[in-house]
Amino acid sequence: MQIKEIKCKSLLNKSQLADYCVNPFVGCQHACKYCYAEYYTRKYTKHEEPWGSFVDVKINAPEILRREILRKKKGTVFLSSLTDPYQPLEEKYKLTRKILELLLRNNFSVCIQTKSALVLRDLDLFKKFKSRCEINFTITTLDESIRKVFEPFSSSVKEKLRAIKILKANGIEVYAFFGPVLPFLSDRNLEEYFGTMAKLRIDEVWVDKLRLKPGVWDRLQKVLEENYPGLVGKWKKIFFEKSDYYKRLKKKIKEICERKNLKYVFCY
Repeated sequence: MQIKEIKCKSLLNKSQLADYCVNPFVGCQHACKYCYAEYYTRKYTKHEEPWGSFVDVKINAPEILRREILRKKKGTVFLSSLTDPYQPLEEKYKLTRKILELLLRNNFSVCIQTKSALVLRDLDLFKKFKSRCEINFTITTLDESIRKVFEPFSSSVKEKLRAIKILKANGIEVYAFFGPVLPFLSDRNLEEYFGTMAKLRIDEVWVDKLRLKPGVWDRLQKVLEENYPGLVGKWKKIFFEKSDYYKRLKKKIKEICERKNLKYVFCY
C-alpha cells in the first residue's frame, strides 16, 4: 500500500448526491473489485497504480474546511463520493472525525457512505447532530465468502450488521445500500437479505446495479475467472447484450419489500 500525505486546496465541493461532498482521502484501502471510483480518481489525478494499492491522505483537510465552511451556505454534506471516510487509515489520521466536529459545530447536515464498522467510533458525534445525520451502510451481500472476494478489506458482514444494530439502538438514521447487485451471487437469497434489513429496522434500502465505468469490467472478469468461472458468460450477456435481468430483479425486490413493509429506492 502506497500512502502519501498531501495538501488539498479545497474540500467542500458541490455534488449531485447532496449539497456538498467531502473526500478526506484519494483512493481507498478497501480495494472493492466493482468500484467505479477508480475511473474518476484516475481522471482527476495522476495515479496509475492498481486500484486499492494507493491512498493519498489530505492532512490539511480540517484546516481547509474550517475556512471554507464560513463562506458556504448551510446544507447537507455527503461523506464520501470517491472514497470510504472510514477506511483503515482513518483510525490513525482521524480526518473524518475532525471534519464531523466542524460540520456539527456549524450546524450542517451529514450523510455518510461507508462499509466499515469503524463508523461506530464517532457515535458520540452522530448523537449530537441537531440537523440531519444519516449513515448509509453498503451491504452488498450477507455471504462472507462473496464479501471476501469482492470487498477484500472492508469490514466483515458480521461486523457491518453489528454496527447497524448499535447505530439503530442509539436512534441514528441508517440506510442500507444494496449495491452493486452482483448477478447470481448477491441475489441468491433476496428473502434473507431484505428480511435481515427489516429485522434491523433499516430506515430505507437503496438498490443499485453494477456500473461498468472504464476499467471495471477488466478487473471483474479476472475476479470471475479465478473464483466463479461459470458466471463469466452469464455476466457478459447481462452487461453487453440485451437483458431484462435488472428489470426482473426490480420486480422481485419490490414484491419482497412491500410484503415486509420495508421502504426502498431503486437507483436505476
